[in-house]
Amino acid sequence: MRWRSRAPIPPACAAVFTVSAGAFPIAPQAHFPLLDDWSNPALSSTLMNAATTADVRQHILDTAKPIMLCKGFTGVGLNEILAAAGVPKGSFYHYFGSKEAFGESILESYFDDYVAHLDELLVRGPGAAIDRLMRYWTQWQQMQMGNDPEGKCLVVKLGAEVCDLSEAMRAALERGTSQIVARLAACIAAALDDGSLKVDLEPQQTAAMLYELWVGATLIEKIRRDGEPLAVAMASTRRVLGLTGAR
Repeated sequence: MRWRSRAPIPPACAAVFTVSAGAFPIAPQAHFPLLDDWSNPALSSTLMNAATTADVRQHILDTAKPIMLCKGFTGVGLNEILAAAGVPKGSFYHYFGSKEAFGESILESYFDDYVAHLDELLVRGPGAAIDRLMRYWTQWQQMQMGNDPEGKCLVVKLGAEVCDLSEAMRAALERGTSQIVARLAACIAAALDDGSLKVDLEPQQTAAMLYELWVGATLIEKIRRDGEPLAVAMASTRRVLGLTGAR
């Protein structure tokens, strides 16, 4: 099941505004009432009960992610997010003290999901460690060349935009990307241990270099839109890892 908001969504984002099953366990047509009158006990009780059965905070974050992937951070107003999520402004400020704190939480939530995916792919995925690593780069290439904004990289989308505006968001990006590099380094180390990687490499340095290569290539791909930067990144990755076969 995929949940779709009943609130109006900007046309540029309408095709991608969905939340995956399990992220917000409510019926497909359910929505939070737009309440601004917290003095009404019945209405307040209704919203508080909803908060006990569904994670309103996570719902707001899940709603905002695809919008920000489409529009960026500064291009999205709180009213747009609240209308799309179907929650009152009072509820927003209950969970987030400011838009900056909200942006930091968006990034933390994004990296939590991303790292969980990495663990499934790089640690528990099938095949030798080098095959799991190359599967990651292949998925990256396919997603960034696709037309689904939800599959795009939030690091690329927000990195250059927010790092000079918010130290808290910059730090969240640094923490999150460090986690990604650590997972990649662990997979490279595993590939050295199981013999599937034949080149003598330092895992941490190699992981950081490759990740930075792909982030940069993804940024240039947004400019060129011809697939060439990502193709070059893949060829460079294979060369660094000493892969000449079908992998």
